[in-house]
Amino acid sequence: MDFSQSVFFNHLAQTTPFPFLISVERAQGVYLFSPEGKKYIDLISGIGVANIGHGHPKVIQAIKEQVDKHLHVMVYGEYIQASSNKLAKKLADLLPSSLNCSYFVNSGTEANEGALKLAKRITGRTEIISCKKSYHGSTHGSLSVSGNEVKKQAFRPLLPDVHFMEYNSMHDLEMITTLTAAVIIETIQGDAGVRIPSKEYLQSLRKKCDATGTQLIFDEIQCGMGRTGTLFAFEQFNVVPDILTIGKAFGGGLPIAAFIASREKMNLLAHNPMLGHITTFGGNPVCCASALATLNVIEEEKILDEVELKGQLIQKLLVHPKIKEARRIGMMFAFDFDSEERVNKIVNQCKENGVICYWFLSHPYSFRIAPPLTITESEMREACRIILNAIENS
Repeated sequence: MDFSQSVFFNHLAQTTPFPFLISVERAQGVYLFSPEGKKYIDLISGIGVANIGHGHPKVIQAIKEQVDKHLHVMVYGEYIQASSNKLAKKLADLLPSSLNCSYFVNSGTEANEGALKLAKRITGRTEIISCKKSYHGSTHGSLSVSGNEVKKQAFRPLLPDVHFMEYNSMHDLEMITTLTAAVIIETIQGDAGVRIPSKEYLQSLRKKCDATGTQLIFDEIQCGMGRTGTLFAFEQFNVVPDILTIGKAFGGGLPIAAFIASREKMNLLAHNPMLGHITTFGGNPVCCASALATLNVIEEEKILDEVELKGQLIQKLLVHPKIKEARRIGMMFAFDFDSEERVNKIVNQCKENGVICYWFLSHPYSFRIAPPLTITESEMREACRIILNAIENS
């Protein structure tokens, strides 16, 4: 074990006994580079973060310009800062009029925590309904509404009055009543292995929430920011949530997320009590500058125009008899195999040969790819060649 690995294992808290252990010196576009110069095609975008690739020059420039102006100057919501103002206005211009007010936080799980609190404040109710196999984060509230019991059991008791329905089940919509404060649902289930609902289901969910006065929260932390081919996944279903959460790719590589609702609803957090939700570093000016630059890049470079075509090409290239099922929306993929062991072999062989794939927490016999949306055809073909070779040898 060399010095860097010794520090990594002894002085950084570990999340599993088996970290991926790639040493990264720098990253650019779709590539990660080791200190020795080995390059890897990052087909998971840092788990859904690098949608416009690593180190986009326009994002880097925006970060540098803001760093030269100021870093943190005050806790969220007290000072007027151009960086957060511009980002909030950009989101309001991009989203439906009922989603015109953003609360910036540091991470996706914080966004979901804030959304749950807001829903309770709006309705005065306590019941929350989520979906089985869902993933909404690892802090106590977000963990409470996530559907993986293996990850939850060591930390109970969790948030009370949380119930779970089957994703995409019309029958289970009957669980939603006038006692329900919120339904929180991933527009596209990510960690469950890229599960895509029907339009009929999401539209019926919207109607049921309207009928019962329930707040509908769409978690687009993983599936947002162009990943599905539209900037926000809900655009493909003709359904608008009451509260939207975004994160991961939102910041272009820096930590920022948001929960978004109407100004009227969001104002409830400002009184009875005041400071109903608070964060020190939420809306950090450098992170806001990076997020705004990321949104501008997606728009100005017309990145969304090619997402579906690129997704179709990868789907066409990655065909093999050992693949039991493939699911895709945009550039978000899951490939099922017959065992977790086979998936581990494929992922590890891909890593050895310079392609980073991964698995799902709640669906270990699938492996995931979610490449940067900026990936080129030649890079896709090279990556798929390496993956197919790994599958053949698994």
